[in-house]
Amino acid sequence: MRYSLTHTTRYKYEGAVTVSHHLARLAPRFLPGQRCPWHILEIKPEPVGRSVHNDAYGNVTTYFECEGSHTELEVTARSLVQVLPTATPDPASTPAWETIREDTSGDRLNLSTEAGAFRFASPIVPVGQEFAEYARPDFTPGRPILQATVALMNRIFTEFEFNPAATDVATPVIEVLQKKAGVCQDFAHLMLACLRSLSLPARYVSGYLETKPPAGQARLVGADASHAWVSVYCGENAGWIDADPTNNILPSERHITVAWGRDFSDVSPLRGVTLGAGGQTLAVEVDVEPID
Repeated sequence: MRYSLTHTTRYKYEGAVTVSHHLARLAPRFLPGQRCPWHILEIKPEPVGRSVHNDAYGNVTTYFECEGSHTELEVTARSLVQVLPTATPDPASTPAWETIREDTSGDRLNLSTEAGAFRFASPIVPVGQEFAEYARPDFTPGRPILQATVALMNRIFTEFEFNPAATDVATPVIEVLQKKAGVCQDFAHLMLACLRSLSLPARYVSGYLETKPPAGQARLVGADASHAWVSVYCGENAGWIDADPTNNILPSERHITVAWGRDFSDVSPLRGVTLGAGGQTLAVEVDVEPID
């Protein structure tokens, strides 16, 4: 599938901003199953300087700075993305989850121990007994890692309510577990906490969903904004496998990957600091259109 992707972010400031510095992670990644032949970042007011680099996780990151009095900032990312069908291994054929836990905690550098960097708590995602206990019914002794991950994903989808009013960006993950409600970011953070509390490597993935589904297919939850899901390491042969607990699916051609990291704090689409302003309002528009 090919998609035309537009992501517009608008800030309106209560007072004039004289200087602002920003980081944007809005360019889709190049992956074995994904191509981004064209991407442009339009910024108003025109920045006095910008530079592009890859961060520690390989995400394309644009730094820009604006000078001169302004009361609004508008950033529009336009991309052409091609998502290719990729084969997902039979969940029952993946290694036992205990094997993954042991392989990724070794002291010799290889693909598994490199993935092990995602086994630990991060700024937003804690590890703890409560999360391990929630995951334990799905991670029975000897169960294949992907099979157990799919079961955990299904249980979060079944037992938790998608409710934007239940949480905000500062809601702790333990509160999400207690309320059993939240949005895609909450469900991704919760699933990460569960997996990492069992010492399993898992990372946060940000991206988009197809806005208008093919005829006869259901519209996915979260298609009007940036979406979030998780990726779990399933061994050197299977590699990283994505899982979307908000929609209870293993992502394929309808998911577009932009960035990944330990949690949302590593991959926020746009962040920055301003001199002046006071308060501000934020509006975000996302449109993902399939191209015949």
